[in-house]
Amino acid sequence: MLPATAGQVLLRLQPHPHPQPGDDQMATVQHLLNQKGFSVYSIHPDATVFDAIAKMAEHDIGSLLVMDRDKLVGILSERDYARNVILKGRSSPTTPVREIMEPRVVCVQPEQTVEECMALMTDKRVRHLPVLEGQKVTGIVSIGDLVKSIISDQKFIIEQLEHYIHH
Repeated sequence: MLPATAGQVLLRLQPHPHPQPGDDQMATVQHLLNQKGFSVYSIHPDATVFDAIAKMAEHDIGSLLVMDRDKLVGILSERDYARNVILKGRSSPTTPVREIMEPRVVCVQPEQTVEECMALMTDKRVRHLPVLEGQKVTGIVSIGDLVKSIISDQKFIIEQLEHYIHH
């Protein structure tokens, strides 16, 4: 765990210390970002939850990084909205993002593998992983991005096996 600011912690998965056979063939976060792009949507912690939800709807995304200047201070998801605004009877136009965001952000690095990210998402029960190089946010990957990558890899393997069997 790396200290972010007072009271906040960034969790970062470290690369496996002993490379496994075939690791160089595994898709990485960097590979995913090269394919999908490096767009990151964010909002300031003092913005209203209403503005955050509107921004998510505008960009058809399920979460926003909460940034104070260039510093990652939290993440806000549709789940946070449902649990911390709707169910608690709060008002979206008057509630600031900082009151419902998740300040403990699980992050990965570009060299992490898709498989490591899937394990981390499962273990930490998150659906979005900001990508950090040092303390700089360089992208974000979602559970959907990882599933697409895995399906693509499996499809390629199946096609190769079918080609092998029929030729």
